[in-house]
Amino acid sequence: MGLTASVLAVDAGNSKTDVAVVAADGTVLATARGGGFRPPAVGVEAAVDKVAEAVARAFTTAGVTAVDHVSACLANADFPVEEEQLAAALHARAWGTSVQVRNDTFAVLRAGVTEPRGVAVVCGAGINCVGMRPDGRTARFPALGRISGDWGGGWGLAEEALWHAARAEDGRGVPTALARTLPAHFGVPSMYALIEALHLEHIEPARRHELTPVLFATAASGDGVARALVDRLAEEVTTMATVALTRLDLLDEETPVLLGGGVLAARHPQLDDGVRDLLAAWAPKAVPRVVTASPVLGAALLGLDRVGASLEVQERVRAYYEQ
Repeated sequence: MGLTASVLAVDAGNSKTDVAVVAADGTVLATARGGGFRPPAVGVEAAVDKVAEAVARAFTTAGVTAVDHVSACLANADFPVEEEQLAAALHARAWGTSVQVRNDTFAVLRAGVTEPRGVAVVCGAGINCVGMRPDGRTARFPALGRISGDWGGGWGLAEEALWHAARAEDGRGVPTALARTLPAHFGVPSMYALIEALHLEHIEPARRHELTPVLFATAASGDGVARALVDRLAEEVTTMATVALTRLDLLDEETPVLLGGGVLAARHPQLDDGVRDLLAAWAPKAVPRVVTASPVLGAALLGLDRVGASLEVQERVRAYYEQ
């Protein structure tokens, strides 16, 4: 029989997967990184195969063959039925005695708090929000884009910037410097040329996300249209956080609100100030802060919560990732 560690932590996003093997005393025995986790694109089994490659390397380094508990925070686990399906797929790999799957936004939340209590808003390619209490109650949103009522995220911001810039150039909309700064980013002379290049895929569609930092830079230069989009994002982030706090009956208690993902972690002054000002007005007891710790730390802490690890053990894992 091989050695058994306490927790296998998995944080699997669309672009990369991080795993960690944690001993019962909180020692991080091994870590590994793998490819993106995209079940909607490749199917559940193929997506789990990507995770398995990283897990195999981590187990080999740690000198273990299994763990007591698998704590997996996964992108595209947006509904309980999807969490159950993914948990069954992970359980079939026999990596651990028990398996719990959560949406990957929970990893950002747990990484930023000393107990499983608070709200997190993540704004990266998309936008999502979750909340949790130590008694197990949670608040969450489907976060599937416009069909679930979402607005924002890096991809959505780029689309909005393109929309306003196109209309500014041809006269349907108000003037905005975005009509100049967006095409300039790709070295083309006009929005017309940029639209043509995107449509004919002379510029890869995936590169549209590069326009989000251009939007923020244009806003910082004083452009009214760009600034309005940033203000709307601040309102959206605050709305999600306030709704989650309300659902969990935390609005009247001092509660951490964690801000994560590439857009929020970039600390754009206008967005940062906007979120903090609106939270002060709508949820005065909320304590906002940006999370920069690796989300796999959150997955590990959720796993240690599940196995009843002491605060001392949890802090040992946190110290590893925050050193």
